[in-house]
Amino acid sequence: MRAFAHAGALAALILSVLVQFALAGEPATADTATSKFDASHQFVVVTFANDPYRPAPRAGTTGRRYAGGTYGLALTARNNAQRVATSYSLRQVASWPIKELGVHCVVYEIPDSRSVAEVLATLTKDPRVTLAQPLQEFHTLTSETAPGTYNDPLYGLQTNLVALDIPAAHQRSQGGGIKVALIDTGVDSSHPDLRGRISGTRSFVTGSPTPAAAASYRHGTAMAGLIAAVANNKVGIVGIAPLARIEVFEACWQLKPNTDAAACNTFTLAQALAAALEARIPLINLSIAGPADPLLAALVQSGLKRGVIFVGSAAGAGDSFPSNIDGVIGVANSDDLQHNADQNDHRAAMLAAPATHVLSLRPAAQYDFESGTSVAAAEMTGVVALLLSANNRLTADSIVSMLKSSGAATIDVDAALAMAEAAKSGGRLARTGH
Repeated sequence: MRAFAHAGALAALILSVLVQFALAGEPATADTATSKFDASHQFVVVTFANDPYRPAPRAGTTGRRYAGGTYGLALTARNNAQRVATSYSLRQVASWPIKELGVHCVVYEIPDSRSVAEVLATLTKDPRVTLAQPLQEFHTLTSETAPGTYNDPLYGLQTNLVALDIPAAHQRSQGGGIKVALIDTGVDSSHPDLRGRISGTRSFVTGSPTPAAAASYRHGTAMAGLIAAVANNKVGIVGIAPLARIEVFEACWQLKPNTDAAACNTFTLAQALAAALEARIPLINLSIAGPADPLLAALVQSGLKRGVIFVGSAAGAGDSFPSNIDGVIGVANSDDLQHNADQNDHRAAMLAAPATHVLSLRPAAQYDFESGTSVAAAEMTGVVALLLSANNRLTADSIVSMLKSSGAATIDVDAALAMAEAAKSGGRLARTGH
């Protein structure tokens, strides 16, 4: 299977979300957005201020915006969204309020021959609009290849663990007490090497497969296995952080049967990111890459300010989401960097991990080899989980500094853990955010 990398432009194939309306003539909500966009149509993402202030209701009335105490849609934001649709001849196809940013987010379809650029040029001048951008596409980055101290029968094939010195690191930490948000395809939680590791799943892709059809979860299952496959269960492989727990946020969909290639878009990723941030999960894995995206960047930056650690695939170009955002730990394939020095990215938050022919999970209790920067990002997420388990006051910057301190092409996780433990004993590196 060929590797998938960011094509860098919306002119590339956009799988778009066809919205299923719950009521005729009613605009769809986030819950009714499907996983695919019709490539013959064009879409834009627009946000409107959604004031979270709730005025005191009149006696005998019930507030409309906060059903069950949840963040809701203000009347002003709803009206602005409808008026913008009317003013610019747009069709509202999906929407939902983002508590993290205090905005209402709407996906509009351009129903005529106008270009996305033309519509955005007009929308950005409208004072009712707080953000207007293309609905962009993102891809996973894996490619499939043919095929000590653990009783897992396939451990001997996990050369990446030896390269990262994971067996020694596991004497110090196995990721206990750390929860990871995996924003990806769904995950086959019934896989025997993931039993007890998946704490929950939320889907932002409608029409997603049932557990019986989990073959569509290849990429997410592989990433989950790299991070947290159960150790010493006499089954399969060993995860880098085998005691960590994974919360799955399904935002991507598999492109074809029997391949790992998957795609997601601005809308599904924004929903997943917002949900992961609301859940207060301290570590978020993004084994994807795509164009710079203002809405997604705003959500990531909001999390960074609160000390959330993001790990993402580095797709070569420095402007690729999510590794283009300062504070995100971008991860490259160290095997590629050793063979092509020109691809080396020297940004402060850039790391590398071995990601060629790495063994991981496949749905339905199977295993296979994976390659690509998706793999590298998942491995690094596992490494970060080990470090946070040893010292939960670490920041992203301190983690990168510890992992780079050896100066070797491949990071030394055991040495970094020793530094994390020493820092905890010394009371340093308080987790104050970014």
